[in-house]
Amino acid sequence: MIRGLLPSDFDAILKVINDAAQAYKRVIPDDRWKEPYMSAEELKEEIEAGVRFFGWVEDGHLLGVAGIQALKDTTLIRHAYVLPGCQRGGIGTRLLEYLISLAETPEILVGTWADATWAIRFYEKHDFKLVSSREKNKLLRTYWNIPERQIETSVVLKTIFFF
Repeated sequence: MIRGLLPSDFDAILKVINDAAQAYKRVIPDDRWKEPYMSAEELKEEIEAGVRFFGWVEDGHLLGVAGIQALKDTTLIRHAYVLPGCQRGGIGTRLLEYLISLAETPEILVGTWADATWAIRFYEKHDFKLVSSREKNKLLRTYWNIPERQIETSVVLKTIFFF
């Protein structure tokens, strides 16, 4: 079941993100990897910046998380992760579809690592399209607060939904 996540879910959100992000280890550039992948302070900053988190919960356990953030004239899908033992069971798809239904703008963007081919395929399967390198750079600088090195090693996918 999908539900909005609360401050009391903070530690569980962090656990899902950091456990699932292990898939990026030795895939993304070594200079972008860190342990933990997301610190408690970073998660707090994301929430304070307006990322609203939703989760897939079964039997009281958080199995997947995904965030949505409305910025200017677009909507960002942020920090979508499913615990490794629960992947490929439809949780990510259900979370993504739910967030898309919440979007208040036709344009929805998601950023991920260029070498995370599985993530790119996932979003492409859901009608997101890779943008050009030039557009990617512009979008990442406009809507994300990330270092230049991360911009170099990331991609952006975009979709347009008409209500």
